[in-house]
Amino acid sequence: MRNITMTLPSALPSMVWGWRELLGLCKIKVVVVMLVCAAVGMALATQGLPPLTKVIIGLAGIGLASCGAAAFNHVIDRHLDAVMTRTSRRPVASKRLPVTIALAWACLLSVAGVTLLAWQVNVLAAALTFASLIGYALIYTAFLKRATPQNIVIGGVAGAAPPLLGWVAITGQVSPEPLLLMLIIFAWTPPHFWALAIHKCDDYARAGIPMLPVTHGLPFTRLQIWLYGWLTVLTTLLPVMIGMSGVLYLVIVLGLNARFMFWNWRVWRGHDATAPIGAFWFSIRYLLGVFGALLLDHYAAALAW
Repeated sequence: MRNITMTLPSALPSMVWGWRELLGLCKIKVVVVMLVCAAVGMALATQGLPPLTKVIIGLAGIGLASCGAAAFNHVIDRHLDAVMTRTSRRPVASKRLPVTIALAWACLLSVAGVTLLAWQVNVLAAALTFASLIGYALIYTAFLKRATPQNIVIGGVAGAAPPLLGWVAITGQVSPEPLLLMLIIFAWTPPHFWALAIHKCDDYARAGIPMLPVTHGLPFTRLQIWLYGWLTVLTTLLPVMIGMSGVLYLVIVLGLNARFMFWNWRVWRGHDATAPIGAFWFSIRYLLGVFGALLLDHYAAALAW
């Protein structure tokens, strides 16, 4: 009895530590941003409030599948992560978590998310979520990331899916409006990620990953960030042009775009070594601000109507 009593307390920290590592595979902060975009897609899909049950279950399913895709990313990229400063302490890369456990966790989360959507939401939402999962975990992570400096552009389709998934979870069909929301994220992804790639260029070069700054140099990448920044600005104006949003959204997004392009201009000039990481972090707040403005304008118009 004395031996059992002494063993249990020492086992408990390992169990807690294990759950912490499993949660670390899920990239919770990234998934939260995705779920915000999915929730906005849900809200914009209907003039009033979307059904609360569908919102909760839909976000749970999309969130679980997104966590599963993130966990697959950890497993597939473990050897690359191990040689990069930014990612070397990840659970699988640092060998704190066995590959088999991480892979089982990724499969469990992915199956649970897609199954929940098919069972409680609709089959189309489940199918699109599964396609997005495959696009990110396999097509982007396992192939594109290692094959071409345009990896983040081509693979950005999967990462841009959340608002479409949210819309389809409520309506059960694909419409032009959520595709436009996808286009905003698709255009935003290259300047967002390439800013980080510039900041961590040596890391990517050491890992042998053909990110744009590694293959084409920093000046070319800074120019692409500047150009894609303007493309992002254009896409954020499209909701007003098609009558999806009104004046309130336009005023807010113009302010956000001015700040967004100021950061991109600082990156493009190349005189400030801290500009890329500053632009990266602001771009996350920028995207949340754009989608928040869409939501605010939508319900302001609904109340006025």
